[in-house]
Amino acid sequence: MAIMNISINASFLPHTDAEASLTFYRDVLGFEVRLDVGSGQMRWLTVGPVDQPDTSIVLTPAITDPTISDEEKAVIQSLMAKGSYAAIVLASTNVDEAFAEVEGRGADIVQEPMDQPYGLRDFALRDPAGNMIRVQQRG
Repeated sequence: MAIMNISINASFLPHTDAEASLTFYRDVLGFEVRLDVGSGQMRWLTVGPVDQPDTSIVLTPAITDPTISDEEKAVIQSLMAKGSYAAIVLASTNVDEAFAEVEGRGADIVQEPMDQPYGLRDFALRDPAGNMIRVQQRG
């Protein structure tokens, strides 16, 4: 039986301020901007690591579905503000060095590097929309 060749191409995270998110992913994480579509808050930004052209994050307006009620919008915005609406896990070959770099660039740090009881060393930060970003030690 052949094994399918499937890889992750893009993941989606919501944004509440396209320009703030663009600045964060470009200037704090060092990602390149691959696509910038739309204007104002209705912008879809595709970013990714410079040396990984096949892996991207698409930053989307947080709430665009016209069928979502005002009450549902309030719930989504509340979860985003807490950092519990969306998350992504990144990896680094040197978590402590990566932490020092993002901290020095003014990132909103949630957790400094630590060895987790499940065997990983990681740290956590939030992007301007409140999305939780964990960076794990790789290798």
